[in-house]
Amino acid sequence: MIDLRTLETFCIVAQTGGFHRAAEKLHTTQPAVSARIAQLEQELKVRLFERDKRGSRLTAKGREILKYAERMLALRTEMVLSVAGANALEGSVQLGVSDTIVHTWLPELLKRLNHEYPSITLEINVDGSANLAAALQENSIDVAFLMGPVISGNVANLPLCEYPLNWVVPADFPLGPQAVTLEELTAFPIITFARQTQPFRELTELFNKAHQQRVRLFPNSSLSSIVRMTLDGIGIAAIPVEVVSDHLASGKLRVLTTVGHTMPTMAFTASFIKRPETHLNGVVAQLAQKVAGHYGLVSGGPPAEDHPIDTD
Repeated sequence: MIDLRTLETFCIVAQTGGFHRAAEKLHTTQPAVSARIAQLEQELKVRLFERDKRGSRLTAKGREILKYAERMLALRTEMVLSVAGANALEGSVQLGVSDTIVHTWLPELLKRLNHEYPSITLEINVDGSANLAAALQENSIDVAFLMGPVISGNVANLPLCEYPLNWVVPADFPLGPQAVTLEELTAFPIITFARQTQPFRELTELFNKAHQQRVRLFPNSSLSSIVRMTLDGIGIAAIPVEVVSDHLASGKLRVLTTVGHTMPTMAFTASFIKRPETHLNGVVAQLAQKVAGHYGLVSGGPPAEDHPIDTD
C-alpha cells in the first residue's frame, strides 16, 4: 500500500532532481530514498525516473503520477488545517537569509515563528543574494530573504523592506558635521558589500558617473566585519543605518550628511518555492512580511495581514 511518506519522498526527488539532494532534504540516507522510490515503482509497476550523471529526471509516467502525489499531499495539509488549525502545521523549512536581514529583524521573526508555529523547524543558511537566488531555483532552499525579486516560474515574491545605504563613520571621524561631497569621500577607503552584490555595483556606478575614479572601494562579504572596520576608523561604511542602530544610539558611530548625489536602496523580498503539497513556505514568507510590517519596513504594499496572498 502506498503511504504518504513515500509520496513525499517521490515529490522531493522530483523537485530537487536527485536522490542525494532529496536525502539531504529529508535527513536520511540515499539508499533509504532509493528504497522508497523502488517500492513505489514496484507497486505502481512503472518506471518513475531516468537516471544519468546529471541527476534524475521524471519519466512521462512519473510526471503524470507527480500530479496525483501533489494533490494527495495537498489534501493532507488541507485536512490538518481544517481540523487542527495552523498551529498543527509541522515540518522543516530550509531558509536562506541575507546578512542584512540577520542584523535587523530576523531574531524577532524567529521568536514569532516559534510562538505561532512551534512545530515548524528552520534550517538557516546565511549567504549573499546572488547565491541565495541560485539555491532557491535549484531547490536547495525553500525560502529566501534576499535582494529580489527572483524571476522564475515557480517562485513567489513578497515585498519585505527597503534600506537605503548611508555613509557611516566613527564619532571622531575627520569629516563633517557640514555636508560633504563624493569627491571629499574619496580621500578615505569606502567599506561596503561584496563585489558581486548590487550595492557594490551601484556604488561603483555612482562614483564613475561623478568621475571620481580614484575612489578606493573595500568590498567585504561579512557585514559584521564591515561594522568592525568602521568602528576601528579604517574607512567610511556604505551600509544601511538599520544594521548599526545600537552603535548610532550609543554615539560610537554617526551618519555623514552629503550633497550632490542620491544613495542606492536595497529592496528585499521573501521569495519562496510554491508547493501545492505544503503551505509551510508561504507561512514563513508571510510571517516575515508581518514582522517587517510591524517595524514599518514593508515596501510595495501593506503588510501581509492586510494584503494576503494565495500560497497554494
